[in-house]
Amino acid sequence: MAFMKKYLPPILGFFLAYYYYSANEEFRPEMLQGKKVIVTGASKGIGEQMAYHLAKMGAHVVVTARSKETLEKVVSHCLELGAPSAHYIAGSMENMTFAEQFVAQAGKLMGGLDMLILNHITNSPMNLFSGDIHLVRRSMEVNFLSYVVLSVAALPMLKQSDGSIVVVSSMAGKMTSPLIAPYSASKFALDGFFSSIRMEHSMTKVNVSITLCILGLINTDTAMKAVSGILNIEASPKEECALEIIKGGALRQEEVYYDSAIWTNLLLRNPGRKLLEFLSLRRYSLDKFIKN
Repeated sequence: MAFMKKYLPPILGFFLAYYYYSANEEFRPEMLQGKKVIVTGASKGIGEQMAYHLAKMGAHVVVTARSKETLEKVVSHCLELGAPSAHYIAGSMENMTFAEQFVAQAGKLMGGLDMLILNHITNSPMNLFSGDIHLVRRSMEVNFLSYVVLSVAALPMLKQSDGSIVVVSSMAGKMTSPLIAPYSASKFALDGFFSSIRMEHSMTKVNVSITLCILGLINTDTAMKAVSGILNIEASPKEECALEIIKGGALRQEEVYYDSAIWTNLLLRNPGRKLLEFLSLRRYSLDKFIKN
């Protein structure tokens, strides 16, 4: 009973703030005006649409993907939409050296960095897992490890600008599903790593926000082709999805949920996990972290 009286009020206050504060904050497109933003996986789908939204809002953008020809078209359209500057750097995120060097090059092109949007993935067919270790390794390297490399390379610039890291993930990184084990493993890894880093930033007073975006099925060409004849669910529009991701990053929200099912946010947002994470901090010597 003494524990309940002592700790229940602050715990309830914490969760009320967590659930309601960010939702009540209003997004304004001018929040992105003049901001310097990287978007990976931007040659098509959600990444391409994010680049266009950012351009309309007046942001400087640097986009990347493997296809030079497609990126040229994306950059050209960004400039038509009003981006003060738009550049592309083509390359594969299977190459960790490219990933690291890309961030440095993008920072030089824009003169800094305010927001890093990590959106790229490797192709992963929907199949029963048959022991293809190469696919697991490639999925983890591209969908997870390159995200870590990019964020580490970007962190010094983001610290200077009090910037943001936006990680595009999936419902497959919050719940298990058949036929996508390698993909799902990489998305679960994103949650574990970046949610832990967010907590470390909070403990050590690093003012770089981390937003994890949990998406359902989005009507990109790649996704619709992959699920054809396998899944019979409604897909959400990529244009609106892209905008919600940008909003979440601009508002520095911890998580963004976007799916056609109205109950996804309620069921996947895990208050029990958040409570345990909050209580677990009492076991740590925070002074040690702050000193280091």
